[in-house]
Amino acid sequence: PLKAHEYRPLQIRSIHHPYVEDNKTCIKPFSSSISVFFFLLPAKPSMAPKSKEKPKTSQPPPAIEDLFTTLDRHINRSEYEQAVKLADQVLSIAPADEDAIRCKLVALVKDDKIDDALSVIHSFHKLPIDLGFQKAYCLYRQNKLEEAIACLRGRERDSETSLLEAQILYRLGKTDACVDVYKTLKDSEIETVDVNFVAGLVSAGKASQVKGALESWRIKPTSSFELAFNTACSLIENGNYADAEQLLLTARRIGQETLTDDGFADEDIENELGPISVQLAYVQQVLGQTQESTSSYVDIIKRNVVDESSLAVAVNNLIALKGSKDVSDGLRKLDRLKDQDSQIFKLSQALDAKLSKKHKEAIYANRVLLLLHANMIDQARELCVELNCLFPESVVPTLLQAAVLVRENKAAKAEELLGQCAEKFPEKSKLALLARAQIAASASHPHVAAESLSKITDIQHFPATVATIVALKERAGDNDGAAAVLDSAINCGCSLQAQAWSRRRGFTAIRGDYALVGLVTTLARVNVEKAETYEKQLKPLPGLKAVDVENLEKTSGAKPMEGATASAMQEEVKSKEKAKRKRKRKPKYLKGFDLANPGPPPDPERWLPRRERSSYRPTRKDKRAAQIRGSQGAVTKQDKQETAPSTSKSSQATNKSAGADHSKPSSSKASKKKSRR
Repeated sequence: PLKAHEYRPLQIRSIHHPYVEDNKTCIKPFSSSISVFFFLLPAKPSMAPKSKEKPKTSQPPPAIEDLFTTLDRHINRSEYEQAVKLADQVLSIAPADEDAIRCKLVALVKDDKIDDALSVIHSFHKLPIDLGFQKAYCLYRQNKLEEAIACLRGRERDSETSLLEAQILYRLGKTDACVDVYKTLKDSEIETVDVNFVAGLVSAGKASQVKGALESWRIKPTSSFELAFNTACSLIENGNYADAEQLLLTARRIGQETLTDDGFADEDIENELGPISVQLAYVQQVLGQTQESTSSYVDIIKRNVVDESSLAVAVNNLIALKGSKDVSDGLRKLDRLKDQDSQIFKLSQALDAKLSKKHKEAIYANRVLLLLHANMIDQARELCVELNCLFPESVVPTLLQAAVLVRENKAAKAEELLGQCAEKFPEKSKLALLARAQIAASASHPHVAAESLSKITDIQHFPATVATIVALKERAGDNDGAAAVLDSAINCGCSLQAQAWSRRRGFTAIRGDYALVGLVTTLARVNVEKAETYEKQLKPLPGLKAVDVENLEKTSGAKPMEGATASAMQEEVKSKEKAKRKRKRKPKYLKGFDLANPGPPPDPERWLPRRERSSYRPTRKDKRAAQIRGSQGAVTKQDKQETAPSTSKSSQATNKSAGADHSKPSSSKASKKKSRR
């Protein structure tokens, strides 16, 4: 049966994510021949020169070929601001130059100025230039995924367009469609197809297919550190944590060697390998290596050298390890992930774009749980309202809202809310119904708890479920309902539960496979007709056909068996002999003892030592006497007071008498001196 404890709909949980290298999708400038347009500038009217002034000579504009050469040099050096300025110079000379427009877009995107890139696209929308792919990519970077996928509809399916479509589908959570697109890119020359393909399989719940897919593509998992990382994620999904840990260590080693050869700085290498470090800490956490994983998370968060998404995962998993300990520190760490301009907790735009729905939901849920542990009920309630808007197709916000209601002692309202959620999402109703049953059982609503458990079909005939429903119906006083549950359990082969229930009710049940006997015995006390119905299903025992039940009832009782052994008879005789009472002997009295006048009864404690008797009172020692310490002849404080001079005659007489007493020592003091000698 359900235990009565504090309702916690969600445990603080850990998350991990496969690595999707979406930053490889970049817009490259066209390498076709540069079309140069020359425009004849109109001659300006001549003016008479002023006195003592030399006429200004206008310098000719630089050649477009030179501008494009300088522009290409700035782009190769990643000097994107200078590249944008040079592209503007080209456009000032040739306003419709397509190559200059595309180079400007590339420089803005590389410089992460997505809004400026979109404004450039809108400003040139009247020109006969196809910028649909660039617009879709900018919308993808702004996390406007539906608009981005709409821009790609109707376009020719080249490798770059298919790759961008696959990444948009991955962000939208349509992982099956994403995997299908990556399969079409198997023979393309894009380097990151295998990495993103494995990430799509893991996210689609097809981690078991990763090994076969890599073998069919003839690719080793250790061909790159990104692919090794994603393959390790598939092992984690399959529960093979030991092999995943080894593969993650290999991925980190390969990554360090590769990035060092490419000339990356140490800080950049650590940033690139941040997801691997966080994932290793997660594996250690799952394997029970709590101290190692905690130190890894703390070091990653303290150094702050990893990317934002890896930092968010590290913060969440550290909170998962601590649980309800140090709640204020967990809330402070989560505040690092929020949008600073938002009044309530809301993830930053960068995290909102990079994290999956599963990860964002886990972080928000953990935030609510921390608020509940910190008794911040109002903030938790406000955040639950926002979660319903952020995740409308999930039952987690409803579970959290029910937890808030339980903390507010509104169990009935929580039960109603969870019941509505179960009706709204029948495919996901299991969690809602289990939570409703737990709340109802804790709130002494056994009928609601039994009803909730009865609606979960896939666990209906599990032993624990049958026992729980029967216990709840018994608590509610519904014995007929409990019998109906046992009826269904018997029909489905759950005989052991019926036997256990019969024994708990105090009825006899025959051991063996036929628990119908226990059920018939039980129902005979409640519903005789139903008991007779089940009695007909019992198998007849062999050898009982010729027995006359009426004559058997008239007999005086069972007779002893003829085959009783001699040893059994001897044991019976011995037990009877032991049962006989022993002969009592007359007590012996002392001479001259008169039974008529026995006198006072003797003291029952007369044989005990005096100190152990109840009437014993120890002699008190006179502790009031001052203890004289020091050398021989020392004077006590009392003696000083007695020898002090007095002005009254009475005190002088007293001092005289006291002096006389001191001059004549008492006999007790003399005896003490003798004993010391």
